[in-house]
Amino acid sequence: MPAAFIRTVAVRPAAALEGVVRVPGDTSISHRYAMLAALADGVTRISHYAPGHEAQRTLACLEQLGTVVSRHTGFDRQTGAEVPTVQVVGRGLRGLQPSRADLDCGHSSATLHLLAGVLAAHPFTAVLSGDGALRRRPMEDVVEPLRAMGAEVSSFNGRPPISVGGGDLQAITWRPDTPSAQVTSAVLLAAVQTSGVTTVEAAVGRRDHTVRALRAFGATVEMQGRVIRLAGPQSLSGRPVVVPGNPSFAAFWACAAAALPGSFIELRDVGLNPTRIAFFDILRRLGADVDLHVERTDADEPVGRARVRYRALRRLEVTPAEVPALLDELPMLAAVATHGGELRVTGARELRTGDADRITPLVNGLRALGADADELPDGFHVRGSRRLLGGELEATDDHRLAMAFTIAGLGALEATVIHGADAVDAAYPGFFDVLTALRK
Repeated sequence: MPAAFIRTVAVRPAAALEGVVRVPGDTSISHRYAMLAALADGVTRISHYAPGHEAQRTLACLEQLGTVVSRHTGFDRQTGAEVPTVQVVGRGLRGLQPSRADLDCGHSSATLHLLAGVLAAHPFTAVLSGDGALRRRPMEDVVEPLRAMGAEVSSFNGRPPISVGGGDLQAITWRPDTPSAQVTSAVLLAAVQTSGVTTVEAAVGRRDHTVRALRAFGATVEMQGRVIRLAGPQSLSGRPVVVPGNPSFAAFWACAAAALPGSFIELRDVGLNPTRIAFFDILRRLGADVDLHVERTDADEPVGRARVRYRALRRLEVTPAEVPALLDELPMLAAVATHGGELRVTGARELRTGDADRITPLVNGLRALGADADELPDGFHVRGSRRLLGGELEATDDHRLAMAFTIAGLGALEATVIHGADAVDAAYPGFFDVLTALRK
């Protein structure tokens, strides 16, 4: 673990937060731009590339597969600020080279899923693995469609490491029992390299970044409702692209502003893709003053600013139909409710999938701080009936839980000590420095 990471942090109570924030580049989009750039003809310059561990693992894996990647600091034309910039020299469709070693995806499920799709069309065998947490995650959801396309894919009892033996694939029609945005993306990344028309039924309320990214790199993709059709193979063209600010990180600052009386935060250059910003509507319904404005489109992704101001919190129930678009932000929304109002969520059983149960540690952590919170089989119920006391808890190496506990701790009577804060630093470097700068 890098020495710069903060393992434990003490979050002091705050009167309010105020200021302007530009969050790091979106991780989901960074994965996709890097992989499509590697499959494209020509050079792609990716500005505002996500600095976190997961997106960096994607670059490292592509380098192992023969892609030339250079990293440097560039300047944002809109702000003049320095931003992480990545240049990828494309190898063309099916142009990656075999790796001498296993591909280490770290704890990035997205890297493993998407790269499996990329490699399924390549005429060699690759092994994708990761850290202990990733090796405990079920992977049959991506194994099945790639096998149906003709790839030889095997796993270790349904979990990583997985071996992908690729080659000439066949187009398929894929309607999974449990739709997943990552699996949809894996199939599309294989399909763009495959002869024939591949049809995929997309996940309800899930991200559509892969369709937008394919179009940005020159592919033709048809999308009608939930059904996506891609006729392959299609050549891709390298180009300059800018990664929008990560809405999931913006959600933290929006939730913090909604939680603390007297707070006002403006988020600039943030991604406002409709599949990613349902949490803003939840904050409005909880009582916050939220103003969104799309200012431009970068590579088919809407980008703009969001302003969030505190208003008295209310009671709200999130229904199962709303949950798919909110999975990443639900822990932070639960933390908002500890500051007042009330939030009940059902239909979120997916938060318990694999080894990544977030419901139990979330509720236990909030209770440890003194919250009035109940764990439900498929969700939680948080009542902001009393001020939190503060205390000490463990974030279980989950940056979303650590960020949620940070929001809760800002309104406590005493300091909140969070172990596992390095998970935040790994995903969002400099997060706690930004928090310090926003305190009033």
